[in-house]
Amino acid sequence: MHLRLRALAPAMLGLSFASLPAVAADTVLGTQVVTAKGYAADVLETPQAVEILHAPAASGAVAGELLRGKPGLAAQSDGAWGQNPVLRGLKKESVVVMVDGLRVNSAQPQGAIASFMDLGLLERVEVVKGPGSVLYGSGAMGGVVNLITPEAEFSDQARTGGRAGVRFSSVDKGIAGALLLQHASADNALVLGVAGRDVDDYRSPDGREARTGYQSDTLLAKYRHRVADGVSLRLNLQRHNDKDVWYPGSTRSGAGIPPPLGKVTIHSPEQRRELYELGIDAALGEGQLATEVYRQEVFRQIRARAANTGRDYVRNDVTFSTDGMRARYVFPVADGHLLTLGAETWRMTGDPERYMDNNAPLFNNNVRNDPFSDGRIRSTGVFVQDEFELGATRVVAGARYDRVKGNASQKGSGPSALTTGLDSVDNNLSWSLGVVHPLAEALNAYANIGRAYRAADMRERFEDSARGDGYFHVGNPQLDPEVSTSFEIGLKSTAAGLSYNVAAFYTRIDDYIAGRITGASHPGTGLPLKRTENLDKVSIYGIEGSASMPLGAFVADAGFTWLRGKNHQDNEPLFQMPAPELTLGIGQPAERGFWWRAQLRAVAEQDRIATRFSNGTENRTAGFVTADAGFGWHFGKVGAFESAGLAVQLTNLADKRYHEHQTDGVSGNELAAPGRGVALSLNGSF
Repeated sequence: MHLRLRALAPAMLGLSFASLPAVAADTVLGTQVVTAKGYAADVLETPQAVEILHAPAASGAVAGELLRGKPGLAAQSDGAWGQNPVLRGLKKESVVVMVDGLRVNSAQPQGAIASFMDLGLLERVEVVKGPGSVLYGSGAMGGVVNLITPEAEFSDQARTGGRAGVRFSSVDKGIAGALLLQHASADNALVLGVAGRDVDDYRSPDGREARTGYQSDTLLAKYRHRVADGVSLRLNLQRHNDKDVWYPGSTRSGAGIPPPLGKVTIHSPEQRRELYELGIDAALGEGQLATEVYRQEVFRQIRARAANTGRDYVRNDVTFSTDGMRARYVFPVADGHLLTLGAETWRMTGDPERYMDNNAPLFNNNVRNDPFSDGRIRSTGVFVQDEFELGATRVVAGARYDRVKGNASQKGSGPSALTTGLDSVDNNLSWSLGVVHPLAEALNAYANIGRAYRAADMRERFEDSARGDGYFHVGNPQLDPEVSTSFEIGLKSTAAGLSYNVAAFYTRIDDYIAGRITGASHPGTGLPLKRTENLDKVSIYGIEGSASMPLGAFVADAGFTWLRGKNHQDNEPLFQMPAPELTLGIGQPAERGFWWRAQLRAVAEQDRIATRFSNGTENRTAGFVTADAGFGWHFGKVGAFESAGLAVQLTNLADKRYHEHQTDGVSGNELAAPGRGVALSLNGSF
């Protein structure tokens, strides 16, 4: 048996990843290293389905866009900026999104969680599908999305380099750019990055989609210092800022919105995410220990703009702060076992401040109306994972215990506000068992069974207020946590140039947390009520796969997703499930010189909709086919650049009008996707 540590502590914590060059065909053949086990390991030896997504050096899109067209993945959107991950039908509440291994969403969805990092500074995105609560705690029922920035790494020989890129796009008249600098020596390593984008309203086949433009900028600073042999100190600072973000999918009028206001649209003049992390990595005995403390803040200005008055009639400022600490020790033990012991604790606080104009016809009285006050959620967990071999079979088994406590000083506001009965404590046990067995050289079969959970977030617990989706939301502080049991079997292969994987999965979720449209109206606002509650049981099952193979000088690839979701309590399909889809691509890989790629994406009609649960607000979505293409050149040394590249991307070549089933918007008037576009990008490394 040969189980060994393959990387230092940063890799064990999901902070260090092998760099793989992006390819024009978006397909990588051969060995790929991921951290789905909590440390670096070959994809073939991982008993879960994994997607590795590569971001261009300069990108005008948010991270959620990378998920579209990939097996088992989708994105839920309410505008150009707001893209949220959907993994095997489970939305952002049931997916853990991380940047460099640190969670963005601890216990609060925080808007579009996949959009708080610029793609231009990413090394890659790793998506692990299936339950991940053993390593990551609450919310990892659908899987984990890890946005990975370049690591600060030591070098025996002092070296300085970096990369730069710029991108221009026609569909949104956008410009985006990124600059990354890296310095490494024997005892010090530094990464500095800046990125930004400024995009206008994008064009769909219907014309310009109003208020879909925005501006954003990102700063990244990572530093590592060798304190002694086998001991290093690391610092990670991140800041992402967005301005003038609109959510056109939120535009509403009618029930609950006073007629003098006309249509109302949610927007955010400013929102930002800040991260401060200090960590220590140390060789301890035969193992590696990694610890860190961190603070993360997400601030959002949320406004509701009335078209007829031309001003905001609802103003909401909210900051969610998370303070956390974690430690993980990976070490070999007798008889070939690789053991992981870990513990983590975090505390999130939120205290939104909300004002509303409700004195018709002036709508200018600025009345305080907070959805809740002084919300707090604390989570403490310990876990253990063991990897070992039984003959030719590799086994990964783990368990975790979490205690989650939530409370607030007040739920809702005004005469109906509650100040008692807001405390709750959940004790959760998660576990997983995965096996990988070789069937032939570079062909492995795997199976995984696991239990995961999701504790309710702050809004689900404590919020009593109108929201931008046109409903008055009523929270429940005594919600039971969701508990899922998932089973997955699959095949993975990289034999003879052919790379493929296929997986079949089934997930049952008990006490599923959802906002049910009751059919009643709130007496104060007139808005329809959406009450957060536990459903008895839901199930999601499906098949997904992808393949790539060389065809002479070219690479052909394909991917498919088919899944079903059922709400057993209402005996109907689960709300807003992705439709089946198929992608077909062919291209010449990105090597020095000319490259090209073409792709078709076919999405089926989604006619399996929730009628009882949604009270008739979920519509069928027509199927569609889109065609994309790209070409470019990779050059050698050009001026100060050691290598450079030029790329032209052509999207939605047929200018097809469509919208994804997960697009938010008024029933029957959902936001159309971008139309035909051309993007030119230039990048280089030095």
